[in-house]
This record gives sequence, structure tokens and C-alpha cells, in this order.
Amino acid sequence: MENLNEIVFYSLDKAIRTYRQYAHQQLTAQGFDVTVDQWLVLKALNDNPDMPQQQIAEMTFKDYASLTRMIELLVKKQYLSRTIHPQDRRRFTLTLTQNAHEVLNRMQKVIVANRKHALQGISEAQIKAMHETLGQIIQNCNKT
Repeated sequence: MENLNEIVFYSLDKAIRTYRQYAHQQLTAQGFDVTVDQWLVLKALNDNPDMPQQQIAEMTFKDYASLTRMIELLVKKQYLSRTIHPQDRRRFTLTLTQNAHEVLNRMQKVIVANRKHALQGISEAQIKAMHETLGQIIQNCNKT
């Protein structure tokens, strides 16, 4: 039987989890009350203001129920405002608050530093090759 550390997907998952823990520790140390997952939601909405919740869930790899709970927390933290959608009363319109814009701007320096720290010693060519490899894995898994 193979060793876990020899399985590329185990190493990939371990790297992602380790990075997320590191990033969360750095954000907390800087006084931010936003988790990495919450940042992803805020960033998705910042980049795509009219994006419906279902697409946000897909983009952030969250199930709809988890995303709904996260949105509720972000509303309570006053990072999001939620109103009934004008054309579809079953949907909500989510809008970043001024607090959210400010925190995203302040967090950017820490996020860039986190990425730089995690990628130190890795060349641009290696990063490009990693992107290509991961893209191929995604493409392979999306084939029916």
C-alpha cells in the first residue's frame, strides 16, 4: 500500500491547508476579524457585484448552506448589506459596505505578504508549470 506522503493529492491538500492556517494566523495577528473563507466571499462580491449567491458558492467552493451562514456572519459584522432583489423576491442582493471596502484594502498588504512568504524559493517558471498542471487536472476531472 502506498504512503500518504507519496500521493500527490494528499500533498496538494496538505499544502493548501497549511497555507490557509498560516494566512489565518497572519490575518488574526494583524487584528482582522475576517477568515480566509469570508475574505473569499467579500473578494468575489467586490470583483463581481451582481453575482448571485449560487455563483458565489460555486466560486468559493462552498455548499449553499455554508455560504448562507457565512453571509449571515458578514451581515452581522457589517461587511455586507442584504436586501430583497428588485426583480425576484426569492433572491437577495448582496452589497459590500464601506467597512468591507476598507477592510479589503487594509487586508491586501497582508494577503500579498502571505502569498510571497508561501511562494518564496519557487520560480516564475515553476509557478507557471504548476498552473498548467493544476489546469490539466481540473480539465481531466471535468471530462464526462
